[in-house]
Amino acid sequence: MSITRRQALTQIIGISSVAAGATLVGTSAFAATDADGNFRLELGDKLKYVPLDAMATAKLAYETGGGCMHQVFHAIITKLAESSSADAANFASIPTALAGYGWAGIVGQGTICGNLNAAGMLINILDDINDQNSAVISASFRYYEREDLPLSSDEFVAGIGSTAEKSLLVGLTSIANSPLCHSSISNWSAINGGKPFVEKGERCKRLSASMAYYIVDLLNRAYAGEDIGVLPESMASEATASCQSCHGTSDTMGSAASVKGDLECETCHTGHFN
Repeated sequence: MSITRRQALTQIIGISSVAAGATLVGTSAFAATDADGNFRLELGDKLKYVPLDAMATAKLAYETGGGCMHQVFHAIITKLAESSSADAANFASIPTALAGYGWAGIVGQGTICGNLNAAGMLINILDDINDQNSAVISASFRYYEREDLPLSSDEFVAGIGSTAEKSLLVGLTSIANSPLCHSSISNWSAINGGKPFVEKGERCKRLSASMAYYIVDLLNRAYAGEDIGVLPESMASEATASCQSCHGTSDTMGSAASVKGDLECETCHTGHFN
């Protein structure tokens, strides 16, 4: 009697599970594989990172459409799929189009910037990089919040394939002071004399390229063994740390509310007496 490949795989999984007893070797061995033997990313799966060319990744992000989250996520996943990673083929199986919802702070809502949404989505599926994954996420958020962006040096502009002429569309760079798209766009608009949201195209393409570059640079440095957690951009600012002394996650001062987060408090909160 002949059986199909699907039936054979089902029997193998069943036999392995019984033979392994409580260890459930069969289940774990095939957890990320569908009935046809194809990789399927499951919750908790972790894929191996290898160092990438940060500028080449930034260039791909700049050239990619679909909004900021898709630009960053697609660029880094694509480069990992082309890399020497043991999981290159698994990276290639990830449908990066899923990140298309993150444009303009989640479908235009102005909430978390898609660049940061992409960083979290990406790093969450990477295997531990010298116990640095959380620090890389923190540094990405703080860098976006505090840095004058997008990157605008002649070297960077040329590296991503843009031009000095297009820099006129960007205007002045700006500091977001927040992980929110709303704050980032508003501050850029204000410093450029009220530029409207609809003119953000080149600026936001370069911002995605800038963040793709920085995220890859951080991941490369973490891979090389650098302690990302001690970088200033990995830590809460002095002002935010002061707020956390009362509004902690495990202990609070008196009736102070418990708060989770390292984002700049004073962007939205002006103090107790204002």
